[in-house]
Amino acid sequence: MPTTSVGSNPLVAASDITSLSGHWDSEQIRPRDSLSKIFSRRGLPLDDLASMLADPRARRSLAELRVGASVSFLRDRQKLDGLSYPIDDFNTLKAVRKDDRFLVSIESITPELKVATAAGSISRSLFTDLLEAGVPERLIMQFADLFGWDVDFVRDIKRGDKFKIVFEEIFRNGEKMGTGKILAAEFFNDGKRHRAFYFSGANGADGYYNQFGEAMKKAFLLAPLNFTKVSSRFNLGRMHPILNRIRAHKGVDYAAPMGTPVRAVANGRIDFAGVQNGYGNVLVLKHGDRYSTLYGHMMKFAAGISRGDAVKQGQLIGYVGKTGLATGPHLHYEFRVDGVHVDPLTAKLPQAIPLEKKYLAEFLKRVAPAVSQLDGIATDSGTHRETAVSKNDSSPASIAN
Repeated sequence: MPTTSVGSNPLVAASDITSLSGHWDSEQIRPRDSLSKIFSRRGLPLDDLASMLADPRARRSLAELRVGASVSFLRDRQKLDGLSYPIDDFNTLKAVRKDDRFLVSIESITPELKVATAAGSISRSLFTDLLEAGVPERLIMQFADLFGWDVDFVRDIKRGDKFKIVFEEIFRNGEKMGTGKILAAEFFNDGKRHRAFYFSGANGADGYYNQFGEAMKKAFLLAPLNFTKVSSRFNLGRMHPILNRIRAHKGVDYAAPMGTPVRAVANGRIDFAGVQNGYGNVLVLKHGDRYSTLYGHMMKFAAGISRGDAVKQGQLIGYVGKTGLATGPHLHYEFRVDGVHVDPLTAKLPQAIPLEKKYLAEFLKRVAPAVSQLDGIATDSGTHRETAVSKNDSSPASIAN
């Protein structure tokens, strides 16, 4: 059932807000539209709009309108009696005239969550095989990011690797509206089983951990981009393809299409962003006192990139290109420890801090049913949807509070 949030005025009854009966007509929101433009087109008094926007919830919700959505009006001749606007799939703003002002409410529908599972094996590529198993595209990228600290999906993935995933699907009145988060996942690669479980503890420690409570998120990602291939490895005696002479290759080249997003492998600060010798457009990140990474030949940097700025792990920093001395589109990636180049593919990377011990017992108790659930999923089972669960449900897949 919808729930209604009304203002703090004790004289305002919920019935004043929700009983908007009568004839409604709607207008679809166009690109660059604002509510003032729509009011002007329809010949409605801007004083009425000002009355609505006096409520901070209306100001927030109506500041940027969703193109393609519709705003609905209840009017008697030239007099506006009410307005309705869908903020998103589950929240609707309504305003109703009371005397010479408008009372604003947000009506919310509680989403229904269902748990879906998907499983399969790798025959072509991670993206294609997860997509065919029924995993939405957005969650495929999340899946790759989730295991990106332990599996290099550029060079480590093999035919026959197996995956399992448990995730939320969001419904409204029986209609599927989208997907939520991954609740549990498994990737079996090269004889090693990797598992991840979502956990939201009382301390607000939202994140993913393995079955022992160790954080999936490490200090450094194994690679700065997904779904590409290594075209040239670390080699101090390599023959340069353009200069045609021996020139040390102090990094790894990842071949990828022009414009492929490049992400920071760790939290850090931009030490250099510009054009540098044969690197073309190059970015250098400092990660504390000991570590630095370099990203070369990029087509362009991400918007807002400038020297001295802080970046977060996984943040977009640029796009694959072929600037500088490059025979084709690729990313040149270097990893340095105390100023010395090391092979990014074999470097021993520092680990992240695990779940605090005081929360470990709670985590292990909650994750045990999810471990059993993953064990029970056959990798040839395709996609399966389970019964609906609430946010506080304690079913095997629902391990978040």
